[in-house]
Amino acid sequence: MCRIGVSTVVLVVVSAMVLAVPPEEVIIKLSGGEGPGQGKHIVLISGDQEYRSEETITQLAKILSRRHGFTCTAVYTVDPQTGVINPNIHNIPGLEALEKADLMVIFTRFLNLPDEQMAHIVGYLAKGKPVVGLRTATHAFSIPKERKYHKYSYVYGGNDYRGGFGKQVLGETWVDHHGAHGKEGTRGRIVPGQEKHPILRGIRDGEIFGPTDVYKVGLPMGSVPLVLGEVTAGLEPDSPPVAGKKNDPMIPIAWIRTYQGENGQQGRVFVTTMGASQDFAYEGTRRLIVNGCFWAVGLEDKIPERTNVDIVGVFKPSPFRFKNPKEWQSWGVRPIDLFRD
Repeated sequence: MCRIGVSTVVLVVVSAMVLAVPPEEVIIKLSGGEGPGQGKHIVLISGDQEYRSEETITQLAKILSRRHGFTCTAVYTVDPQTGVINPNIHNIPGLEALEKADLMVIFTRFLNLPDEQMAHIVGYLAKGKPVVGLRTATHAFSIPKERKYHKYSYVYGGNDYRGGFGKQVLGETWVDHHGAHGKEGTRGRIVPGQEKHPILRGIRDGEIFGPTDVYKVGLPMGSVPLVLGEVTAGLEPDSPPVAGKKNDPMIPIAWIRTYQGENGQQGRVFVTTMGASQDFAYEGTRRLIVNGCFWAVGLEDKIPERTNVDIVGVFKPSPFRFKNPKEWQSWGVRPIDLFRD
């Protein structure tokens, strides 16, 4: 069993409401054991409304901790009164764990976090520390103009930080869907010449797959594309590629780059526009993301020939779709519930 402890937390005021549930129910820390990741601390942030990031982040934390020895802190968008996961509520307690993190894994979408929570993310980025961005992280934040951290918003237009967190840190902001959403899937095709990159170790061409569609992106700013997205005519791994312009040329779905913190330190960044929980059901996709975490923290020489990404416990990914706030509340699941297997 994974050993679950509780990180040190500070109660957070959100819309004049104090977290009214025990912090250990909403901020989960998995103690790392033996493995190449021993001594490294990863903070994984969930908060999207469509792609079941709470399921992906939970299983990723379990794999990184149980299989590879990383200490992992997983944090979620929760209702401060009930502790129930609800990404329509812009509240992520536990982000202060970033102060001692070696890696931030982020899978959020259009969040408008309180200043005191956003400050932890901004402080982490100021140090130029590593980042892994999944799927909707290209448009992680939507912060109004009157707010302190507006420039991290995906639509920020100022020359000092154009495109916000997505463009400046990950290399791209939200553009559009490229594949037909909910009808066409994604098969990963390795960029010629990148076959021996450490992140792709143990991954065969075409082995990366997911039923989510390819996002439209430009050549991400200052990036090195590793994997291109072949649009498939269906949502199964044996679906044929669609004919025509959607695959000519194919669009990057995984890349690496660096960004610069305030002190000039260069932070490694790995991004994939895949990562929905249904994508994470596929071994090749899990291996891509786990290897990306190894690389981001400078452990590329520790990536084995075929990284162990076996599922830990129970993993039954939910179909991606939007829920209204009442559905999330009636779901009634707290983060601790996702770690009980």
